[in-house]
Amino acid sequence: MTANLIESNSSDFQEVDVDPVALDIIENALRNAREEMDAVLFRTAMSPGIREQHDEFPMIANREGKMIVGQFGACIHVFLDSYSGDIREGDVFLTNDPYACNGAISHSPDWLVIMPIYKDGRVIGWAAMFGHMTDTGGRSPGSMPTDAQQIFEEGILIPPTKIYDAGKRNEETLNLILRNCRMPDWNKADLDALIAGCQLAGKRVREISERFGDNVYFSSLKKLLDRTHDAMRQIINTTIPEKKQYFEDYLDDDGIGMGPYKIACSMWREDGKLILDFEGTDPQSSSSVNFYCNEEMTKMHSGVFLIMLADPQILFNDGFYDLMEVRIPKGTLLNPKWPAALSCRTHGLARSMDVLAGLFGQGNPDYLCAAGFSASPHFLYSGYDKHGKWFQLFHITFGGVAAAPSGDGADGHGMWPDFMNVPSEHLESILPLRIETHAIIPDSGGPGYHRGGNGVHTAYRILNKGQISIHDDRWLTHPWGVNGGLPAARSSKFLERSNGETKTLGSKCDRIEVLPGDIVHYRTWGGGGWGDPLTRPVEKVLFDVEAGLVTPKGATRYGVVIGQDNKVNIDETKTLRNSMKKERGTIELFNRGGTVEELLARCELETGLPAPNPPTFPHWVQKKN
Repeated sequence: MTANLIESNSSDFQEVDVDPVALDIIENALRNAREEMDAVLFRTAMSPGIREQHDEFPMIANREGKMIVGQFGACIHVFLDSYSGDIREGDVFLTNDPYACNGAISHSPDWLVIMPIYKDGRVIGWAAMFGHMTDTGGRSPGSMPTDAQQIFEEGILIPPTKIYDAGKRNEETLNLILRNCRMPDWNKADLDALIAGCQLAGKRVREISERFGDNVYFSSLKKLLDRTHDAMRQIINTTIPEKKQYFEDYLDDDGIGMGPYKIACSMWREDGKLILDFEGTDPQSSSSVNFYCNEEMTKMHSGVFLIMLADPQILFNDGFYDLMEVRIPKGTLLNPKWPAALSCRTHGLARSMDVLAGLFGQGNPDYLCAAGFSASPHFLYSGYDKHGKWFQLFHITFGGVAAAPSGDGADGHGMWPDFMNVPSEHLESILPLRIETHAIIPDSGGPGYHRGGNGVHTAYRILNKGQISIHDDRWLTHPWGVNGGLPAARSSKFLERSNGETKTLGSKCDRIEVLPGDIVHYRTWGGGGWGDPLTRPVEKVLFDVEAGLVTPKGATRYGVVIGQDNKVNIDETKTLRNSMKKERGTIELFNRGGTVEELLARCELETGLPAPNPPTFPHWVQKKN
């Protein structure tokens, strides 16, 4: 199947020379247009997850569907290859089906809008934007049931559908979709906002092309792609070793009592290409923690890392994808077979990014980052308020960023750099809850020459009977430290009942009944440390203590003694550091806080939760040793 583009102008675009100044202007104009897409969305959306949190991702692509500016590519060409109908000016498409777009969006709460950009009867480019909807139906409010076994339990699936046909909205289809969602008003507003962002992009692209000429615009996009391609080829040839590197990390559990799940990857350079091979990854889960890992998404994550390592000024686009080859075995956690459930895929996505971080730095420890806050920890709360009206919250909290060669990890930051915290006052104004605590957790970041960022403690006081769900990870395994840095603290959750009882909650649980006066304590994990903590300057340790980021007791993990006068005791510090150096033994490249077997043996003692059982896999997949 291939889409049929209807164009009244059949003339081809011509490649022409482009003045370097014009090229820079066009590049920055497109960057600005991508920022404007965000601005329009934030002013128009209704859900806190998009309007305040910014859980959305825009892009502008060329005629072939290759992303020129944005955060996620790879959706347009898949759409063009799979959609069999006609595409006309004024059409706008909507989909949320991961299996219909080859994982370009990876769970059904993400609604993807795709729009062709026409100028003078020809398609000159594409705009796309997706955002996380508060609800799309399914067995659990929020549409992310951990215990789902098939994607059909996770809400309505929308194949690529014309939501606008030649400029006219398909009201019947839209009403059918919204009828299957618990928050139709929010979903409708958020969808309109996504479409408005794409329409703004179309307007700006036409303005740029009108100013410089269609052929200059067409040629400029090719040059921008080629420039990124050339830069990435140089980066790969100078930073990726030919010798095979291997790394593995673990998804702690699947929410139904089994775990951990291994994610494994090998990396090497071959014939100028970066090869990433996920052979050795565990088979797919029977729950919804599977991550349908689009190959281009893996290239994107790898490309971002390499660009930030080499030169952050390089324009991130799809121009380098032919320089990478990604191999993901079918039937595994990262490439599950249809109709596997996918709604809680964030954990697999996050851990795959940790695996990539562990791979890229092995060849050169100076490039190596620790494991950090690579997750979007979800808190969901729903029910009927005192007026009998349905309410629902999808809230992402933050954690500690990994320490890196460049310095300390940020405290209380999101997985995606552009994510914002929802103001507590906003949540309290629209929902029956009160945020009693939202604070950094001292000592949760891993000690190192560079300190890992601290996690966050959020306490939600429940004011109305309802249900909560929690989706998180790193409660069993630690975010690892590197180059002598120590691992960070793990996550934990507990429910403090109004009657005084306290219950430890799992990192993945659904539909927990809560009553007025109950408090849900949500403690996220920190980032691992980088480098030997015994070499961290004492004045930095003292500053962290004064700032409340490290406690006086926590300072001793750096070999620093803080006296009663809140000053460093120099003599005792020297003594303590010398003794710690003698006792610790050899510094390892990665410090995980123990082997998986050791962590499982200590699990209940350290976490208050029983160790998960070894995974059993669906009968149609076989685990390889």
